[in-house]
Amino acid sequence: MVIKKGILNKLYVIVVLMTLFFVVIIFRLFKLQYVEGDRYRKLSEEKTVKNDTIFANRGNVYAADGNLLATSMSKFTIRMDVVAVDSEVFEKNIRGLSEALSDLLGKPASYYQKKLRNAKKRRNRYLLIARNVGYNDYVKMKSFPIFNRGVYRGGFIAEQKTVRVHPIGKIAERTIGYDDYRGGAGIEGAFADYMQGENGWRLKQKIAKGQWKPINDVNEKEPVDGSDVITTIDVNIQDITHHALLREMEYFEADHGCAVVMEVETGEIKAISNLGRTSKGKYYEKRNYAVWESHEPGSTFKLASLMVALEDKVVDTSTVVDCEKGRIYINNRKVEDSKRGGYGKISLGRVFEVSSNVGIVKTIQKHYDKNPKKFTDKIKSFGLDQLTGVKIKGEGKPYIPEPTEKSWSPISLEWMAWGYGVSLTPLQTLAFYNAVANNGKLVKPYFVKELRVGGKVEESFGTEVIKEKIASQETIDKVRKVMENTIKYGTGKKIYSPNFSMAGKTGTAKKYIPRTKNAKGEYEGGYYSNQKYVASFAGFFPADEPKYSCIVVVHSPKKEKGYYGATVAAPIFKEIAQKIYTSTAINNQLVSDGISEETLDKEYQEYYQKLRKYKTIMPKVIGMSGMDAIALLENMGLKVKFSGVGKVTEQSVERGEKVSQGATIYLKLS
Repeated sequence: MVIKKGILNKLYVIVVLMTLFFVVIIFRLFKLQYVEGDRYRKLSEEKTVKNDTIFANRGNVYAADGNLLATSMSKFTIRMDVVAVDSEVFEKNIRGLSEALSDLLGKPASYYQKKLRNAKKRRNRYLLIARNVGYNDYVKMKSFPIFNRGVYRGGFIAEQKTVRVHPIGKIAERTIGYDDYRGGAGIEGAFADYMQGENGWRLKQKIAKGQWKPINDVNEKEPVDGSDVITTIDVNIQDITHHALLREMEYFEADHGCAVVMEVETGEIKAISNLGRTSKGKYYEKRNYAVWESHEPGSTFKLASLMVALEDKVVDTSTVVDCEKGRIYINNRKVEDSKRGGYGKISLGRVFEVSSNVGIVKTIQKHYDKNPKKFTDKIKSFGLDQLTGVKIKGEGKPYIPEPTEKSWSPISLEWMAWGYGVSLTPLQTLAFYNAVANNGKLVKPYFVKELRVGGKVEESFGTEVIKEKIASQETIDKVRKVMENTIKYGTGKKIYSPNFSMAGKTGTAKKYIPRTKNAKGEYEGGYYSNQKYVASFAGFFPADEPKYSCIVVVHSPKKEKGYYGATVAAPIFKEIAQKIYTSTAINNQLVSDGISEETLDKEYQEYYQKLRKYKTIMPKVIGMSGMDAIALLENMGLKVKFSGVGKVTEQSVERGEKVSQGATIYLKLS
């Protein structure tokens, strides 16, 4: 009896414990499902499902004539969920799919059959088929056997990314710019927010080995592409400017340089080229020197000095100046002319034409030595102490010294007269010269004409007048005449042509070598070099009714080959002007030396008809993969036929040639 009672007590305890255990389990289940269920479900989803960002295409950058300067191209990574494909469908279509992949991607069909069968055995749900597939090839692949059944039944997985390309190559690359891991530069950097667009997203599910595959066949939210920027750049003038600068830079083995062409009346920048030299002697768009680099302009600044004296009516262009024997000393510092023996007594106009340092220094010293602030104030009234305000980051600051500054010395005024001790960017100097060409009206240079959303103009930019008149018309007329004579009879006479008129000023300045510490801790520099120079030329054309202004600046040309502005920079200016005359109707002036008017007119009419018909500049695609080249050309509105597979080895139309919309381009692939 006692034994039975003990057994019953134990059974009772076991029943109670089991009851409590089941109560605890039921409570935990209830809590997990109803109290904490949402939280755990969310954690589970976060570990197995995610929103994958689909980045929007940035807006395009266009030239003024509609040519693409920068665009985004879609690239696709193609994968396959082999498990998703029904075995019967797989066996029936694997040969057709393998042959289609072989035709497109180049490897034998047997390679793809083996790859697909092995993936089927291993139950691979994320098999890599191809990377960096262009849009046109992506569309083709969607129609291949098996793939044409979609993501669920055909296992077709396409992951999109975008890359930025410049259809016209490296030309104006720095001004077109970028907005990426390198920061924001040029037009793309300035209008980054506007061009960015709105990103979309797509649900992806985690599968084996940490890989993710799309859940649905479509995006949960489609990306909205960014808006477009229409620039002032003229592709034809840009091409002319780039190659004219490049050719001379290569010959003179210069360190770096730039050239800018601006429309006189509007301030539109029609072309800008910036070239820097690599250690291997090649040139590329290294920095935007025209906008960024502030430096001593040298003799191109003499135009401002002359205008100050003319405006104050202390001199006239006929005023006689004694240039002596071409050498004077001011506070023991030498001022010397390039002509040995000097120019003697000549008119002030002639002083400018031959770029006499002695003549301009003596003129400014005579009339402003006792009141240098009058001189600097007048210089500033021309706008030379102000930023141009272009919508590109990194514009260099101009510097015009003041007599009140501690750095002002007994020679500061005289050194300013011939372009030393002051600092300007090429674009700031060009804006000043452009004002002279524009009858005294100072306009703001600008690169962007319109911002467009979906093809509709959202915002327009036009001519912005900074100052209606920087000087009297009398002064403007006088300096324009001596600038024209500079090319006819002065330092620019080597580029003179009787068939088309130009006006301008040469510049040659010694480069200042800043004082710095070397690796040994010793100080170096702090002097003007006798080996390194800055050669420049600024002017406009035609001389009587200016249409375009232009500046060319070349740093550190090889001294043995030449370093004067007249030798290095002026020929670049002439080539740009002459070719623009040839390709643009400017006042019906003659263009090429030694060619009859009848012949020239015929050539021009032929060119004009071509210009009306051909709207697209052919890029270089040799060396690109066939997929990329085809996508690029078709995005430009061209038709493409090709033979072979792999990279492009031949193209039927050479880079830089104009081709019409819808034209057929033939490519040969390796």
